[in-house]
Amino acid sequence: MDTLLIGGALPASRLALGCMRIDTLDMRQLARLVHAALDAGITYFDHADIYGAGRCELLFGQLLREEPSLRHQMLLQSKCGIRDGYYDFSKEHIIRAAEGSLRRLGVDTLDALLLHRPDALMEPDEVAEAFNHLEREGKVRVFGVSNQNPGQMTLLQSAVQQRLAINQLQLSVAHAGMIDAGLRVNMEGPLSADHDGGVLDYCRLHDVVIQPWSPFQYGFFDGVFLGDRKFTRLNRVLDNLAETYDVTAGAVALAWLLRHPARMQPILGSTSPERVTQLCAAADITLSRREWYEIYLAPGKKLP
Repeated sequence: MDTLLIGGALPASRLALGCMRIDTLDMRQLARLVHAALDAGITYFDHADIYGAGRCELLFGQLLREEPSLRHQMLLQSKCGIRDGYYDFSKEHIIRAAEGSLRRLGVDTLDALLLHRPDALMEPDEVAEAFNHLEREGKVRVFGVSNQNPGQMTLLQSAVQQRLAINQLQLSVAHAGMIDAGLRVNMEGPLSADHDGGVLDYCRLHDVVIQPWSPFQYGFFDGVFLGDRKFTRLNRVLDNLAETYDVTAGAVALAWLLRHPARMQPILGSTSPERVTQLCAAADITLSRREWYEIYLAPGKKLP
Protein backbone atom coordinates (compact mmCIF):
# COMPACT_ATOMS: atom_id res chain seq x y z
CA MET A 1 0.00 0.00 0.00
CA ASP A 2 1.14 3.51 -0.81
CA THR A 3 2.24 5.69 2.12
CA LEU A 4 2.14 9.35 3.03
CA LEU A 5 4.32 11.33 5.43
CA ILE A 6 2.42 12.90 8.32
CA GLY A 7 3.99 15.86 10.06
CA GLY A 8 7.34 15.13 8.46
CA ALA A 9 7.74 12.26 10.93
CA LEU A 10 5.21 9.48 10.41
CA PRO A 11 5.39 7.33 7.24
CA ALA A 12 1.78 6.14 7.34
CA SER A 13 -0.40 3.87 5.22
CA ARG A 14 -2.93 5.64 2.97
CA LEU A 15 -5.74 3.89 4.83
CA ALA A 16 -6.14 3.72 8.60
CA LEU A 17 -8.16 1.40 10.80
CA GLY A 18 -10.52 3.06 13.26
CA CYS A 19 -10.89 1.24 16.57
CA MET A 20 -14.14 2.79 17.82
CA ARG A 21 -16.05 -0.51 17.82
CA ILE A 22 -13.44 -3.08 18.78
CA ASP A 23 -14.96 -3.43 22.27
CA THR A 24 -17.56 -5.66 20.56
CA LEU A 25 -14.80 -8.20 19.80
CA ASP A 26 -13.12 -10.85 21.91
CA MET A 27 -9.33 -11.11 21.90
CA ARG A 28 -9.20 -13.77 19.21
CA GLN A 29 -11.40 -11.68 16.91
CA LEU A 30 -9.37 -8.54 17.60
CA ALA A 31 -6.13 -10.35 16.77
CA ARG A 32 -7.63 -11.54 13.46
CA LEU A 33 -8.74 -7.99 12.63
CA VAL A 34 -5.38 -6.39 13.41
CA HIS A 35 -3.40 -9.02 11.54
CA ALA A 36 -5.71 -8.75 8.53
CA ALA A 37 -5.23 -4.97 8.50
CA LEU A 38 -1.44 -5.30 8.72
CA ASP A 39 -1.37 -7.98 6.04
CA ALA A 40 -3.40 -5.68 3.76
CA GLY A 41 -0.92 -2.84 4.27
CA ILE A 42 -2.59 -0.79 7.01
CA THR A 43 -0.04 0.44 9.54
CA TYR A 44 -2.06 3.27 11.13
CA PHE A 45 -4.57 2.62 13.96
CA ASP A 46 -6.92 5.34 15.21
CA HIS A 47 -8.17 5.42 18.82
CA ALA A 48 -9.84 7.90 21.18
CA ASP A 49 -10.06 7.93 24.94
CA ILE A 50 -13.88 7.91 24.74
CA TYR A 51 -14.18 4.86 22.49
CA GLY A 52 -15.94 2.25 24.58
CA ALA A 53 -15.30 4.53 27.59
CA GLY A 54 -11.63 3.52 27.37
CA ARG A 55 -12.28 -0.18 26.85
CA CYS A 56 -11.20 -0.09 23.19
CA GLU A 57 -7.73 1.10 24.16
CA LEU A 58 -7.58 -1.43 26.99
CA LEU A 59 -8.36 -4.32 24.63
CA PHE A 60 -5.87 -3.09 22.05
CA GLY A 61 -3.27 -2.74 24.81
CA GLN A 62 -3.93 -6.32 25.92
CA LEU A 63 -3.29 -7.49 22.36
CA LEU A 64 0.00 -5.57 22.28
CA ARG A 65 1.04 -7.18 25.55
CA GLU A 66 0.24 -10.62 24.15
CA GLU A 67 2.05 -9.86 20.88
CA PRO A 68 4.71 -7.19 21.63
CA SER A 69 6.16 -7.36 18.11
CA LEU A 70 2.99 -5.77 16.74
CA ARG A 71 3.89 -2.37 18.18
CA HIS A 72 6.88 -2.09 15.85
CA GLN A 73 4.66 -2.67 12.82
CA MET A 74 2.18 0.13 13.48
CA LEU A 75 1.55 3.76 14.28
CA LEU A 76 -0.89 4.56 17.08
CA GLN A 77 -3.10 7.64 17.17
CA SER A 78 -5.51 8.70 19.88
CA LYS A 79 -7.80 11.64 20.50
CA CYS A 80 -8.84 13.54 23.61
CA GLY A 81 -11.02 16.44 24.72
CA ILE A 82 -14.55 15.01 24.79
CA ARG A 83 -15.93 14.57 28.29
CA ASP A 84 -19.40 13.70 29.61
CA GLY A 85 -21.52 16.59 28.36
CA TYR A 86 -18.74 19.03 27.50
CA TYR A 87 -15.39 19.53 25.79
CA ASP A 88 -12.16 20.14 27.67
CA PHE A 89 -8.93 21.43 26.11
CA SER A 90 -7.43 22.51 29.42
CA LYS A 91 -3.74 21.77 29.94
CA GLU A 92 -4.48 19.43 32.83
CA HIS A 93 -7.06 17.40 30.93
CA ILE A 94 -5.02 17.03 27.74
CA ILE A 95 -2.02 15.74 29.67
CA ARG A 96 -4.12 13.49 31.89
CA ALA A 97 -6.05 12.09 28.90
CA ALA A 98 -2.91 11.41 26.86
CA GLU A 99 -1.29 9.65 29.79
CA GLY A 100 -4.47 7.62 30.28
CA SER A 101 -4.36 6.47 26.65
CA LEU A 102 -0.71 5.52 27.02
CA ARG A 103 -1.49 3.54 30.13
CA ARG A 104 -4.43 1.70 28.57
CA LEU A 105 -2.52 0.93 25.39
CA GLY A 106 0.53 -0.09 27.39
CA VAL A 107 2.95 1.96 25.28
CA ASP A 108 5.44 4.73 26.04
CA THR A 109 4.59 6.99 23.10
CA LEU A 110 1.58 7.96 21.02
CA ASP A 111 2.61 8.54 17.43
CA ALA A 112 -0.17 11.12 17.10
CA LEU A 113 -2.59 12.88 19.44
CA LEU A 114 -5.60 14.83 18.13
CA LEU A 115 -7.88 17.27 19.92
CA HIS A 116 -11.29 15.65 19.53
CA ARG A 117 -13.71 18.29 18.11
CA PRO A 118 -13.44 22.02 18.97
CA ASP A 119 -13.74 23.36 22.51
CA ALA A 120 -15.46 26.78 22.59
CA LEU A 121 -13.53 27.61 25.79
CA MET A 122 -10.13 26.71 24.35
CA GLU A 123 -7.17 28.79 25.51
CA PRO A 124 -4.43 28.31 22.88
CA ASP A 125 -1.65 28.97 25.40
CA GLU A 126 -2.92 26.16 27.64
CA VAL A 127 -2.97 23.75 24.72
CA ALA A 128 0.55 24.85 23.80
CA GLU A 129 1.78 24.11 27.32
CA ALA A 130 0.19 20.66 27.23
CA PHE A 131 1.67 19.85 23.82
CA ASN A 132 5.12 21.06 24.90
CA HIS A 133 4.98 18.90 28.02
CA LEU A 134 3.89 15.79 26.13
CA GLU A 135 6.51 16.28 23.43
CA ARG A 136 9.28 17.05 25.92
CA GLU A 137 8.43 13.90 27.88
CA GLY A 138 8.53 11.83 24.69
CA LYS A 139 4.88 10.87 25.07
CA VAL A 140 3.56 12.24 21.74
CA ARG A 141 5.34 12.62 18.40
CA VAL A 142 2.83 14.47 16.21
CA PHE A 143 -0.23 16.60 17.03
CA GLY A 144 -3.45 17.44 15.23
CA VAL A 145 -7.15 18.23 15.54
CA SER A 146 -10.53 16.98 14.39
CA ASN A 147 -13.49 18.86 12.91
CA GLN A 148 -11.80 22.25 13.06
CA ASN A 149 -12.04 25.01 10.48
CA PRO A 150 -9.10 27.12 9.22
CA GLY A 151 -9.78 29.96 11.67
CA GLN A 152 -9.74 27.61 14.64
CA MET A 153 -6.57 25.94 13.44
CA THR A 154 -4.88 29.28 12.77
CA LEU A 155 -5.81 30.51 16.26
CA LEU A 156 -4.43 27.36 17.83
CA GLN A 157 -1.31 27.38 15.67
CA SER A 158 -0.58 30.95 16.79
CA ALA A 159 0.38 29.56 20.20
CA VAL A 160 1.33 25.95 19.51
CA GLN A 161 4.97 25.42 18.48
CA GLN A 162 4.32 22.04 16.88
CA ARG A 163 2.80 21.92 13.41
CA LEU A 164 -0.81 20.77 13.41
CA ALA A 165 -0.34 17.88 11.03
CA ILE A 166 -3.79 16.23 10.92
CA ASN A 167 -7.43 17.28 10.73
CA GLN A 168 -9.97 14.46 11.04
CA LEU A 169 -13.15 15.48 9.17
CA GLN A 170 -16.34 13.74 8.11
CA LEU A 171 -16.20 13.23 4.37
CA SER A 172 -17.73 10.83 1.85
CA VAL A 173 -19.19 11.04 -1.64
CA ALA A 174 -22.61 11.51 0.00
CA HIS A 175 -21.33 14.01 2.59
CA ALA A 176 -19.01 16.21 0.55
CA GLY A 177 -19.84 19.77 1.54
CA MET A 178 -16.21 20.90 1.49
CA ILE A 179 -15.99 19.78 -2.15
CA ASP A 180 -19.47 21.00 -3.13
CA ALA A 181 -18.77 24.58 -2.02
CA GLY A 182 -15.46 24.70 -3.86
CA LEU A 183 -17.17 23.79 -7.13
CA ARG A 184 -19.87 26.45 -6.68
CA VAL A 185 -17.96 29.57 -5.68
CA ASN A 186 -19.95 32.80 -6.12
CA MET A 187 -23.18 30.92 -6.73
CA GLU A 188 -26.51 30.58 -4.96
CA GLY A 189 -28.13 27.41 -3.68
CA PRO A 190 -27.57 25.05 -0.77
CA LEU A 191 -24.54 23.29 -2.27
CA SER A 192 -22.70 26.61 -2.58
CA ALA A 193 -22.79 27.21 1.19
CA ASP A 194 -19.33 26.97 2.72
CA HIS A 195 -19.83 25.37 6.12
CA ASP A 196 -16.13 24.54 6.56
CA GLY A 197 -14.34 27.84 5.94
CA GLY A 198 -12.37 26.49 3.00
CA VAL A 199 -10.80 23.78 5.15
CA LEU A 200 -9.97 21.55 2.19
CA ASP A 201 -7.76 24.16 0.53
CA TYR A 202 -6.35 25.27 3.88
CA CYS A 203 -5.18 21.75 4.67
CA ARG A 204 -3.59 21.39 1.25
CA LEU A 205 -1.78 24.72 1.60
CA HIS A 206 -0.46 23.85 5.06
CA ASP A 207 0.36 20.18 4.42
CA VAL A 208 -2.28 19.01 6.89
CA VAL A 209 -3.41 15.43 6.30
CA ILE A 210 -7.20 15.14 6.17
CA GLN A 211 -8.44 11.91 7.72
CA PRO A 212 -12.00 11.34 6.42
CA TRP A 213 -14.13 9.58 9.02
CA SER A 214 -17.36 7.73 8.25
CA PRO A 215 -16.38 7.42 4.56
CA PHE A 216 -19.60 5.49 3.79
CA GLN A 217 -22.04 7.63 5.81
CA TYR A 218 -24.43 10.31 4.61
CA GLY A 219 -25.51 13.12 6.93
CA PHE A 220 -24.47 13.00 10.56
CA PHE A 221 -24.81 9.26 11.26
CA ASP A 222 -27.97 9.08 9.12
CA GLY A 223 -26.83 5.78 7.66
CA VAL A 224 -24.59 4.13 5.11
CA PHE A 225 -25.20 4.97 1.45
CA LEU A 226 -23.91 1.62 0.19
CA GLY A 227 -26.98 -0.43 -0.76
CA ASP A 228 -29.39 2.29 0.36
CA ARG A 229 -32.36 2.80 -1.99
CA LYS A 230 -32.11 6.58 -1.46
CA PHE A 231 -28.86 6.39 -3.44
CA THR A 232 -29.90 4.09 -6.28
CA ARG A 233 -27.94 5.89 -8.98
CA LEU A 234 -24.81 6.21 -6.82
CA ASN A 235 -24.88 2.52 -6.01
CA ARG A 236 -25.36 1.65 -9.69
CA VAL A 237 -22.29 3.70 -10.61
CA LEU A 238 -20.24 2.20 -7.77
CA ASP A 239 -21.34 -1.33 -8.69
CA ASN A 240 -20.43 -0.82 -12.36
CA LEU A 241 -16.99 0.49 -11.49
CA ALA A 242 -16.54 -2.27 -8.94
CA GLU A 243 -17.08 -4.77 -11.73
CA THR A 244 -14.65 -2.91 -13.96
CA TYR A 245 -11.90 -2.93 -11.33
CA ASP A 246 -12.84 -6.33 -9.83
CA VAL A 247 -13.29 -4.92 -6.33
CA THR A 248 -16.23 -4.12 -4.02
CA ALA A 249 -18.38 -1.02 -4.26
CA GLY A 250 -16.97 0.09 -0.91
CA ALA A 251 -13.44 -0.04 -2.31
CA VAL A 252 -14.53 2.20 -5.19
CA ALA A 253 -16.06 4.70 -2.73
CA LEU A 254 -12.73 4.80 -0.89
CA ALA A 255 -10.80 5.12 -4.15
CA TRP A 256 -12.88 8.24 -4.82
CA LEU A 257 -11.43 9.81 -1.66
CA LEU A 258 -7.91 8.60 -2.38
CA ARG A 259 -8.04 10.06 -5.90
CA HIS A 260 -8.34 13.60 -4.53
CA PRO A 261 -4.99 15.45 -4.77
CA ALA A 262 -5.18 16.40 -1.09
CA ARG A 263 -3.75 12.89 -0.42
CA MET A 264 -6.22 12.01 2.31
CA GLN A 265 -6.05 9.12 4.77
CA PRO A 266 -9.57 7.63 5.16
CA ILE A 267 -10.42 5.91 8.44
CA LEU A 268 -12.04 2.47 8.07
CA GLY A 269 -14.45 1.57 10.85
CA SER A 270 -15.07 -2.07 10.03
CA THR A 271 -14.45 -4.85 12.56
CA SER A 272 -14.62 -7.56 9.86
CA PRO A 273 -11.20 -8.83 8.74
CA GLU A 274 -12.65 -9.90 5.40
CA ARG A 275 -14.22 -6.50 4.74
CA VAL A 276 -11.03 -4.66 5.74
CA THR A 277 -9.08 -6.78 3.27
CA GLN A 278 -11.62 -6.05 0.53
CA LEU A 279 -11.62 -2.31 1.23
CA CYS A 280 -7.83 -2.10 1.10
CA ALA A 281 -8.04 -2.91 -2.60
CA ALA A 282 -8.98 0.78 -2.96
CA ALA A 283 -5.30 1.67 -2.53
CA ASP A 284 -4.51 -0.08 -5.83
CA ILE A 285 -7.13 1.83 -7.85
CA THR A 286 -6.57 5.17 -9.56
CA LEU A 287 -9.87 6.48 -10.86
CA SER A 288 -9.85 8.53 -14.03
CA ARG A 289 -11.01 12.13 -13.86
CA ARG A 290 -14.20 11.15 -15.71
CA GLU A 291 -14.88 8.30 -13.27
CA TRP A 292 -14.27 10.56 -10.26
CA TYR A 293 -16.82 13.11 -11.50
CA GLU A 294 -19.28 10.39 -12.45
CA ILE A 295 -19.23 9.19 -8.83
CA TYR A 296 -19.43 12.74 -7.48
CA LEU A 297 -22.52 13.53 -9.55
CA ALA A 298 -24.24 10.20 -8.94
CA PRO A 299 -26.06 11.24 -5.70
CA GLY A 300 -28.03 13.69 -7.84
CA LYS A 301 -25.75 16.72 -8.03
CA LYS A 302 -25.15 18.83 -11.13
CA LEU A 303 -22.09 20.78 -12.14
CA PRO A 304 -22.65 24.54 -12.51
